Amino acid sequence: QVRLEESGGGSVQAGGSLKLSCGVCGYIPAICEMAWFRHFPDNAREWVSTINNGDQTTTYSDSVRGRFTIAQDADKETLYLQMNNLKTEDTGLYICAAKKCGMVSFNLWGEGTRVTVFS
Repeated sequence: QVRLEESGGGSVQAGGSLKLSCGVCGYIPAICEMAWFRHFPDNAREWVSTINNGDQTTTYSDSVRGRFTIAQDADKETLYLQMNNLKTEDTGLYICAAKKCGMVSFNLWGEGTRVTVFS
């Protein structure tokens, strides 16, 4: 069983930076992709970014491209999200997700870490 645990959230002024981490515990070779999602205060969920565990290909939503960077340790035990030039609309609960190889959608989720960006 794979468990995900996020950390690194907090409050930051607009224009500032935060780096989120997601610890991955369990059978990591079973995971093919990792991602970050976020839940907004109105409960809407948005996909933020994905990284392929094999070739390290990354993709980003239009709203964060150029400001956020997804990365992971060489051993795949920690996933990161470096967030720069934060905006108030980035406020939300950031959740780490994993997709097991062979699955169509992300099926493993963390509890989230909260990010608040104030003006």
